[in-house]
Amino acid sequence: QVQLVESGGGSVRAGDSLTLSCAASGGTFSRYSMAWFRQAPGKEREFVAVSRWIGSNIYQTDYANSVKGRFTTSRHNAENTVYLEMSSLEPEDTAVYSCAARISQDIATRWSDYDYWGQGTQVTVSF
Repeated sequence: QVQLVESGGGSVRAGDSLTLSCAASGGTFSRYSMAWFRQAPGKEREFVAVSRWIGSNIYQTDYANSVKGRFTTSRHNAENTVYLEMSSLEPEDTAVYSCAARISQDIATRWSDYDYWGQGTQVTVSF
């Protein structure tokens, strides 16, 4: 059983930066594809970014168009942690951000494609 715990959320101003962390326990972290999703009030959960395991110690990252160029996901396998660095934040980025994990090399951008999920951390961006 894999457990995921997010941290790093908070309230910031537009244009600020924030880094989220997702710590994993259980399983072989290096073989997991780790994704970030977010859900704003009254909206459906949406894909944000993924660090996709494509074999050996090789990972491919991909991003939603809405965050491309502003967000960066990275991972520290020795610490079983994946990060989401967010810059140039906008009020539209306000949401609960959650990480998710799956053991697969396939591309997956749906929440239901993942096997394990965290509880999420709130990010609020104001003008």
